[in-house]
Amino acid sequence: MALTGTHETSRNGGGRPALHGGGGWHRLGNALKTTVLLAGLTALVLVIGQRLGGAQGLMFAGFFAVVMNFGSYWFSDKIALAIHGAKPLPYEQAPWLHQMVERLATRAGMPKPKVYILPTRSPNAFATGRSPKHAAVAVTAGIMDILDQRELEGVLAHEIGHVRNRDTLIGTVAATLAGIISYAAQMLFWFGGSMLSRSDDDEGGLGGAFANLGLLLVAPIAATLLQLAVSRSREYGADATGAELSGDPDALADALLKMERGAEVMPYDRAPATSHLFIVNPLHRGGVMALFSTHPPIPERVRRLRAMSARTGGSPARGGRGGWEYAY
Repeated sequence: MALTGTHETSRNGGGRPALHGGGGWHRLGNALKTTVLLAGLTALVLVIGQRLGGAQGLMFAGFFAVVMNFGSYWFSDKIALAIHGAKPLPYEQAPWLHQMVERLATRAGMPKPKVYILPTRSPNAFATGRSPKHAAVAVTAGIMDILDQRELEGVLAHEIGHVRNRDTLIGTVAATLAGIISYAAQMLFWFGGSMLSRSDDDEGGLGGAFANLGLLLVAPIAATLLQLAVSRSREYGADATGAELSGDPDALADALLKMERGAEVMPYDRAPATSHLFIVNPLHRGGVMALFSTHPPIPERVRRLRAMSARTGGSPARGGRGGWEYAY
């Protein structure tokens, strides 16, 4: 897959701007959210294990939870990339793209992330990795079809903003655990018949059956709500940091509008549990699940970026200055 483009010189110079999107409190908050997320989903796994197998199921679920938490921390990035069939993008295939990523990473004061490409025409991108030293950014093949280089730089800056703000660990852990919870809920469904007969013997019949049904319904919704809780504020923060890194909030705003339209025409429904990782919602729109969207509304994100640009007299490409501020 050949990617075309030309390398541009940075518009706002080589100096690293003062960034407002991250900070110690933000990182501490992410660490706390990660701990709460792991604890909450672990508890859900234990409950499902008990419902599936009683005391033995609970013991198995406890062992599984330990393995799950360890694997989610160390391997969640590899799992997320593998789920989507992401492949490393060779430098010689798109040197201009690698140079763009390296330039933005240098401004962010972090090592250059690995660059991957997803074989889908749906326009999107995401970042993953447990730390800036173990990070990767992934773009879809379709993003090259609709964005110009200025807009693509805004998107990559947003993703590097996630890495710099230490959002990627909690995002990929949430994706991995939400997928596990969804799979466990499916197991609960398939084993429903045997659990119902056990419920008749052990839990007073109909009451136990209703408890199992309730857990079946609650498990995937709980996973989605946990994703939502850690996702929306992350996107606003990465928009802010990305606009500072690229020096062009209007470029990111333009890119978001284009990608939203592209994702509506060509949605990407592979592995819905990872949808919150992407810069725009990749899934089919509409229906009741729209109430549980893990992404903030694109119009609101664009409004904030336009306001950022207006407060500084326009993007640097149009004569503005650096040192962006962002209202959360």
